[in-house]
Amino acid sequence: MPQNILEKIVEQTKLDLKKRKKNVHEYDLNSFEGYEKSRLDFKAALQSDFVSIIAEVKKASPSKGIIREDFDPVSIAAKYQEGGASAISVLTDGPFFKGDLQYLSDISKNVTLPLLRKDFIVDPYQIKEAKAYGADAVLIIVAITEGEQLEELLAAAREFGLHALVECYDQQDFDRVNFDKVEILGVNNRDLKYFEVDVHRGISILKQSPESTILVSESGLSSPDDIAFLHKNGVHSALMGEHFMRQKEPGLAVKDLLLKSRQALTHIISDD
Repeated sequence: MPQNILEKIVEQTKLDLKKRKKNVHEYDLNSFEGYEKSRLDFKAALQSDFVSIIAEVKKASPSKGIIREDFDPVSIAAKYQEGGASAISVLTDGPFFKGDLQYLSDISKNVTLPLLRKDFIVDPYQIKEAKAYGADAVLIIVAITEGEQLEELLAAAREFGLHALVECYDQQDFDRVNFDKVEILGVNNRDLKYFEVDVHRGISILKQSPESTILVSESGLSSPDDIAFLHKNGVHSALMGEHFMRQKEPGLAVKDLLLKSRQALTHIISDD
């Protein structure tokens, strides 16, 4: 029996995946419109002179329930692009986050930023599925893989031409990462087992990565000081969803955060 929310999500994901595999054969995904689209470079998009923003399209979460009632995924994504986001993360998990693969497909036809499929990926089928629906990258969570599964999923991402954002929660996850195969590493500051947030813990893990690794801080970020702190500690990108989704104008919130974060960094440097 599942002991925590992460285990419950994975159990449900596997059940839903069985149904989707019966309805859509792996070979049928080749004929989907998004399968043949030219991929955008997710990795390159995250690299700039300041912390880049991966803005998330997210209706709900297990811990907070419905985050945004007025939810138009395509409109939100377009506003994120206007506001200066570098990439867009799209939740596709239905039962716990009220996401949908169709959101990914619709957004891919209306924005020109790289798209990350954010879901609980346990099977290479989901990676091919991500490609078929227009994703440029996939999230792979170390904590929900066992044995050779992590290597298998990374190999599938390479096979289908998608970048992989590999997510760790703790040191145990980090120690399983083979940096010969991983170019983009994220640490989720929110422990999905207990929902505790600790940005400093995330930084301490990310800093152990090889210099060439693109570093991403995920979850629990909201203020200009948070972003300035990430920049000062060598983090390349921040994945943020809830903060933007709670704002009346998500795109303006991205723009405002980036501007104020640079100002906050100036204050931090002057204080030093």
